[in-house]
Amino acid sequence: MLKTEQISRLQEIVGSVYCSTDRELCLLYGRDETEDLTFPPEVVVKPGTTEEVAALLRTAGELGLSVTPRGGGTGLSGGALPVSGGICLSMERFNRILSIDKESFQAEVEPGVTTQKFQEEVESLGLFYPPDPASRGTCHLGGNLAECAGGPRAVKYGVTRDYVLGLEAVLASGEVIHTGAAVLKNSTGYNLTQLLIGSEGTLAIITKIRLKLLPLPRKRKVLLASFDSLEVSARAVTAIFQSGITPSALEFMERAAVRAAEEQLGKHFPNGDAGAQLLIEVDGNQDQVLDDEISTIGEILSSYGALDVLLADDPQKVADVWALRRSIGEAVKSISAYKEEDTVVPRARLPELVRGVKEITNRYGITAICYGHAGDGNVHVNILKGTLSDEAWALKIDDAIREIFQLTVRLGGTISGEHGIGYSQRKYLPLAIGEVERRLMREIKTVFDPQGILNPGKIL
Repeated sequence: MLKTEQISRLQEIVGSVYCSTDRELCLLYGRDETEDLTFPPEVVVKPGTTEEVAALLRTAGELGLSVTPRGGGTGLSGGALPVSGGICLSMERFNRILSIDKESFQAEVEPGVTTQKFQEEVESLGLFYPPDPASRGTCHLGGNLAECAGGPRAVKYGVTRDYVLGLEAVLASGEVIHTGAAVLKNSTGYNLTQLLIGSEGTLAIITKIRLKLLPLPRKRKVLLASFDSLEVSARAVTAIFQSGITPSALEFMERAAVRAAEEQLGKHFPNGDAGAQLLIEVDGNQDQVLDDEISTIGEILSSYGALDVLLADDPQKVADVWALRRSIGEAVKSISAYKEEDTVVPRARLPELVRGVKEITNRYGITAICYGHAGDGNVHVNILKGTLSDEAWALKIDDAIREIFQLTVRLGGTISGEHGIGYSQRKYLPLAIGEVERRLMREIKTVFDPQGILNPGKIL
């Protein structure tokens, strides 16, 4: 337990209102969306300025306290769990959009801004920020950077790291650094910006973000296609790209995922009994171009055995289809205790991965439900406890996950596409990354954080 004088020093920096040891609050900040894990911190601190963050880190170093940064608490790999107790450093007060430059297509924001709020603000000005994680309504931009979030539109537009031009960040020593620049081309020294993205708060605390923006596509159209099986649908996916069309999103859902969403929403998914469904979105500004792309994609889907192809071409229909897709994650997780994996393979190997996942989980007597981003080969594998006893679940789950990850790596993939390694996946990291590479990661961590106070127990 922290001593009274230690709490007093933290309160001197941020004020007593923003520094609390309340048990219920600590329990709340000891959880995220990672299964049922809880690691309460000893104190929750909410700084409001870069200077306060710097002072807190200097003080934590002097006191030997661990510091776990936290955004919106929507992570799926335990990256924001205070596994060593200590300080939970909540960045929720850093919630301002500082500037939006319409001429340069750039914005400067604080890390506590929610992704959806930022997207809506720039869209009102005719601009576009493409990264689109499922939790966009509550996740923070800082957390998106920490995990290098992706989402459905990564297939055309890339992931979070592709939109970050520069950062302000605080090192464990309390020193403030500025990385990158407000330019689109930069070959000046080591790229510290990209090093910090995806580092899950283990190297520094981000306090400002400079983001690149795009012109807003004014029109979107969506096709929903049903197939007998994932294998058949995957062949159609390859053919779409070979035709020269890059959809703005290309999602797949197996039957069990669709049924879970139907129960969650109390609505019927079109062709919900089909073995697999593809959601394909195209976007742009010219109706004729989109119509031609939709027509070509429809012909491809039909030629590859689609059972039915439905078109959503007005904003409300598009929103309704996406609402069904976005509900799947929460719906599947509501079935029972679960483990969610974030495997990613080359797009053409997706059917082999899903088939292998089913074979592995069937052998262990475990249920797996798969859905995700067919366009970039990113499969969310939800492994459900179902009616298994606690003992059987504990006995089987680790071996099953290990086999799934080994299969993923054999297929040329890796064990996390957008959720990060965090706490829950760190023991599997050697399956994907060699010893030399892990040694370099440990050495980088030591350079940035020699005392090991920043988000300990994560990644390595």
